Amino acid sequence: MIKIRGFSKRYDSFVAVDGLDLDIEQGDVFGFIGPNGAGKTTTIRFLATLLKPTAGQGWINGYSVTQQVDQVKRSIGFMPDTFGVYDGMKVWEFLDFFATAYGLPRSKRRALIDDVLDLVDLTSKKDTLVNGLSRGMQQRLCLAKTLVHDPPVLILDEPASGLDPRARVEMKALLRELQRMGKTILISSHILPELADFCNKIGIIERGKLLAAGPVKDVIKSIRQARVIKVVVDDKYEACEVVLAHHEHVRNLTHAEGEFKFEFIGNDDAVVKLHRNLMDQEIPVVWFAEEEADLEEAFMKITKGLVA
Repeated sequence: MIKIRGFSKRYDSFVAVDGLDLDIEQGDVFGFIGPNGAGKTTTIRFLATLLKPTAGQGWINGYSVTQQVDQVKRSIGFMPDTFGVYDGMKVWEFLDFFATAYGLPRSKRRALIDDVLDLVDLTSKKDTLVNGLSRGMQQRLCLAKTLVHDPPVLILDEPASGLDPRARVEMKALLRELQRMGKTILISSHILPELADFCNKIGIIERGKLLAAGPVKDVIKSIRQARVIKVVVDDKYEACEVVLAHHEHVRNLTHAEGEFKFEFIGNDDAVVKLHRNLMDQEIPVVWFAEEEADLEEAFMKITKGLVA
């Protein structure tokens, strides 16, 4: 659904994006991760046909971003990181304006507006002035605007920016619903935890370079050479330390107040034997589990070389 090859954007001597290749398949929810200024918005503006590339090409829904602009615009719903509302317009008028701009016939617009308002849970605000809505409601209204022509691809730039915790939860629930509807979604953010719950693929960009991309689990798995295990004991701290420190598969052991953490280079059978060994020593184990990596750890390790 989205393909980019060799996309670069330069401003005089400044390189915003450098030779980016990217593939997003139909039905993917792709999290585009990077700090502010990494190149996320530049890439998104290119895909939204708002920015000409210095080099490279892109395709959305089979249409060229640079050569078939009208077809691309009809294939995408674009939600920018900042947007304006029109003072004096009611919610339904705001949506009707954009539906008209997309060429939707008058006979269908009312039903379409009702449908998207129901989807974003703003039906009760249909006759409210848009500038009287809360920040979270305005975000949902902007998302409704991107859906009014039922595009197969959604491009969302920092959709949860500036929202309070409750509004973030509501936005995530809405994005999950769009995922269930089969939309292909490219969503950018520098807030990593909000992407981990519903993205099936991610791309990490820093200083204009795409450093890693693929299924979330694969990218996270790639940053670790060994599994990390956490053990919590209620007593016999010294005995536990002796067992772990002398185990052939334990590396980089750390401990504090009955909590031990270490890298383990053995297989599943070796993990079982280690746990059994602790039990045989009558060490009171409260917790014994592998600690999964997360997006924050993946981002920090993958970008470490560029930051240094």
